[in-house]
Amino acid sequence: MSLTAPHAAGTAGPMTPEPLRVRSLRRETSDTWTLSLDVSQRSGGFPFKPGQFNMLYVFGVGEVAISISGDPGRPGELIHTVRTVGATTQALRAVGRGGTLGVRGPYGRPWPMEEARGQDVVVVAGGLGLAPLRPAILHLMRHRAEYGRVSVLAGARTPEDLPFRRELARWQEDARLRVLVTVDKASPGWTEHVGVVPALLRDVEVDPARTVALTCGPEVMMRFAVRELERLGVPDSRIYLSMERNMKCAVAFCGHCQLVPFFVCKDGPVFSYEQLRPFINLREA
Repeated sequence: MSLTAPHAAGTAGPMTPEPLRVRSLRRETSDTWTLSLDVSQRSGGFPFKPGQFNMLYVFGVGEVAISISGDPGRPGELIHTVRTVGATTQALRAVGRGGTLGVRGPYGRPWPMEEARGQDVVVVAGGLGLAPLRPAILHLMRHRAEYGRVSVLAGARTPEDLPFRRELARWQEDARLRVLVTVDKASPGWTEHVGVVPALLRDVEVDPARTVALTCGPEVMMRFAVRELERLGVPDSRIYLSMERNMKCAVAFCGHCQLVPFFVCKDGPVFSYEQLRPFINLREA
């Protein structure tokens, strides 16, 4: 991606955040919130591709990379889903409705939606990994006739940790998708699967010659998902993972997110497993 990513008129360049107002804030889980930012003053809204991310800046606090979790077919909305795990994400939550955040982006390599046209698509999401995959799922639904079978497999530690629970329930009722949901530990009243997300692949019909797999979540989950997809015969070149690394600049200047030959912010965050196989088990220094 070019270092001169699209920015609003009047900003100084790729390192200058654009101020946007928080339009709404919705709680997903005990520590996760979905923010909608007001882009009504932008001509054409805020176009992006599924799988891309923005840098969100809390003035006076800091900046953090957050995946865009909204609908790519609705550029008039800009939505991010944020887990409050550190000072900057805590500050993002505290800004509240009507407050202002700085935004840079969109950045990064998206999910291969064009390459997947005419193919079956299997989506495997663990925990908050559903947020970067949500735009891809919404794209698949909007352009449903252009794809083969679509399966969505999602899981979390407990039912209370599942993001987008109401939306998952609606997707389960949609005949255009097959949606399976699992948790590691069930709560009273839970009637769906119990177990790890990759195990759900055993309940999905997979034609390896025409399947593209998209997966995001904890790296240990993705490794087991890849192992199961390979067992089913899906080639490494058709298995895609979204990686999380310590992204600071988003334009491959600082080197914080380097993964041996790659900069995750520029060359990713979406990679094929064929690209990642030698490096996915490496830890950050």
